[in-house]
Amino acid sequence: MKLKSAKRWFEWHKWTSLICTLFMLMLCITGLPLIFHHELDAVLEKEVVAQVPPGAHKMSLDSLAVIAGKQYPTNNIRYIFWDEDDKNKIVFDLAPKPDAPPEQSKYAMLNVYTGELLDKPTTDGIMDVILKIHMNMFLGIPGKLFLGLMGILFVIAIVTGAVLYGRIMKKYDFGMVRKYKSKRLQWLDTHNLIGIVTLTWGSVVGLTGIINCMSDVVLALWQQGQLKEMVAPYAQQQPLTGKLSSLDEAMVVAQQAAPHMEPRIVTYPGTMFSSKHHYAVFMRGNTALTARLLMPALVDAKTGKLTDARRMPWYVNTLFLSEPLHFGDYGGMPLKIIWAVFDTAMIIVLITGLYLWFARRKASRLQWTRLSEKITADEEEY
Repeated sequence: MKLKSAKRWFEWHKWTSLICTLFMLMLCITGLPLIFHHELDAVLEKEVVAQVPPGAHKMSLDSLAVIAGKQYPTNNIRYIFWDEDDKNKIVFDLAPKPDAPPEQSKYAMLNVYTGELLDKPTTDGIMDVILKIHMNMFLGIPGKLFLGLMGILFVIAIVTGAVLYGRIMKKYDFGMVRKYKSKRLQWLDTHNLIGIVTLTWGSVVGLTGIINCMSDVVLALWQQGQLKEMVAPYAQQQPLTGKLSSLDEAMVVAQQAAPHMEPRIVTYPGTMFSSKHHYAVFMRGNTALTARLLMPALVDAKTGKLTDARRMPWYVNTLFLSEPLHFGDYGGMPLKIIWAVFDTAMIIVLITGLYLWFARRKASRLQWTRLSEKITADEEEY
């Protein structure tokens, strides 16, 4: 690698790193507890158990919806979620209107066998706050897109750092730490070594983080693409008014359209994940991988008949798969521990990177001061 080329790579690595380091440090620190968010939620929040009476049968979805609606009489149901860890629980999202922002949502968790109100979950717990900081720093879509930009700079810093390390290793043994040199060089070697060890992990987490930051863009593409095609016959019709068709019938229709899948989410007409005329029943697979992928079945909320059911396009599936991979949520506790170790290592890389930059500036200022003093002394002697 020629000197000019090496300097160019170094400048790219230095400035991309400097711009994104503080934000990446924040993401790594907040991301550490989020790796174990399921386990921490169980400790920090009171776990509510849905008791199943002997011989009990699941209540109809329509009956459960009536009970949930009574908890917040001024709101309307817009989403229904099945609890991922306890199939005996179901959560209703209620808001003043279908397109209200998430902050206006109220929640009701019910026992699917008895209709008992188990809890009214909120989104202001400690883990929810950490997640919001990690996702968008409480700045909404602009904050999310900004962090996506920082993620792009982070990936560039990783690539340029790998190129520079490859050049260094032509002169030294791989993984060397020059303990006999200055403290700054020791930290530089440590920074480089840990950086190259975490290269693959950092690239995966960085790229999946960028994809997750584009979730609103992906949603808009899906709305204007596949969803628009699925509801095209209803484009000229007026929005539904009056009583909607049965939720239970919609579930039966959706199950028939996807017999080997199970429901994950139901969205009401007028929400961002449906049209103004349909229930959207999002079905998921029953394996570790397919459970992350959703297939929407659109059911006419007036007639109860299936309008369309399609698998999501590739860019939406990429988003679905990247989110759990970003937090190491695929391989159970062993993978989470590995993710936590690499996350901690990346924190060290970021901190040592900042230290090296400040130390280099300090050394440069000291060198300049000494040179100035020497020039002054020479002039006085002359």
